Amino acid sequence: MSTPPPYRKDILGDPDKQPGASTPLVPAATVVMLRTRDHNVEVLMLQKTTGIAFGGMWVFPGGKIDPEDFAGNDNIFEAACNAAVRETREETGVALNKDDFTWFSHWTPPPSSPRRFSTWFFVAETDFRDRIIVDGGEILDHRWVTPGDALRKQAAGEIELAPPTWVTLYQLSQRDRVDRIIRHFENSQPLHFATRLERNPEGTPVAVWFGDAAYENGDLEAAGARHRLVLEKDGFRFENTVVDY
Repeated sequence: MSTPPPYRKDILGDPDKQPGASTPLVPAATVVMLRTRDHNVEVLMLQKTTGIAFGGMWVFPGGKIDPEDFAGNDNIFEAACNAAVRETREETGVALNKDDFTWFSHWTPPPSSPRRFSTWFFVAETDFRDRIIVDGGEILDHRWVTPGDALRKQAAGEIELAPPTWVTLYQLSQRDRVDRIIRHFENSQPLHFATRLERNPEGTPVAVWFGDAAYENGDLEAAGARHRLVLEKDGFRFENTVVDY
């Protein structure tokens, strides 16, 4: 894995200045595993067991960074890479290495979240013949699915997705080949999503990110740019005039 490009606060926002943030962050890593099957892009989704964090939701492999992931130094990015390798192996049985990864986003939950994971998102291509092994404990089930199909299943109420998972699937759905997805991420600034959560007049939750006219003051009716996800019950609605996905 190459060194990530310098972080552009003027484009992506300052990750240390999330509005209203106070709850401590738990560092974590997530791996988006892609394969090509019958000329289609497929992504591996795991279903979390009910009763735990994100229980019942469909997610990507990943988890919190453990002390041993730091490997004797304090480099948080290297620790995230090590955690990504370890969590992928533990949750799927697939052995990847750091050279397989491209870092493409970082997510911070809203300040109101009871537990806040500061999560690095990596993408990696895998062989379509890799056997996936889930433990039946924390991970109940798995499936390979095209990003578009996953979004349609969420809209139909067939699966439950958290906003970071939904937005990532949307990113993946914008390109029709694995190599094009990875090349796009390699040539782009990793996006930082420090989420602000508001409610519109109808009471619907709205996740808002840097660049949106409402990001600083929470006024969802303010005129201007949009970079938000409206969490409607019949399918999320993405509004974006800011970032090239």
